[in-house]
Amino acid sequence: MEIVSNIALISINETLIVQLLSFLIFLFLINRLMFRPLEGVMAERTEYIDTLQNEIIETESELNKVSRLLDRQEAATREQAHALRKDVEEAGGNRAGEIFSAVRKEVAELKDQAEEEVAGQLAEARKSIQKESEELSMRIMEKILDRRIGK
Repeated sequence: MEIVSNIALISINETLIVQLLSFLIFLFLINRLMFRPLEGVMAERTEYIDTLQNEIIETESELNKVSRLLDRQEAATREQAHALRKDVEEAGGNRAGEIFSAVRKEVAELKDQAEEEVAGQLAEARKSIQKESEELSMRIMEKILDRRIGK
């Protein structure tokens, strides 16, 4: 047996060429089987993320437009409501004035009717009192004189 001593770390012989060829084959296979599909998936993912970001930007833009439109519509609606409330208040005030006017007229008419009724009742009462006082005075005179006074 012979002991071969080799001090060099790398010896250039046929095993180096075999190792180099096997490394190149490994590199080719790993590139085909792993790196290219992985790069494709990463490219698809990057494209998908970019698409989502663009959609988010477009959606935010639409949201801002809709928000501004809603703000304008809200302001217009508030103005319409304010004008409508003012019109309703004016109409209510006018209607209240009409009602108060009608009630005043009715009260005045009722007061006039009551005064006429009271005046009529007073006239009747005066007539009946006049008759009663005449009859009473005749009776008193008859009693005082002890004789009958006839008409």
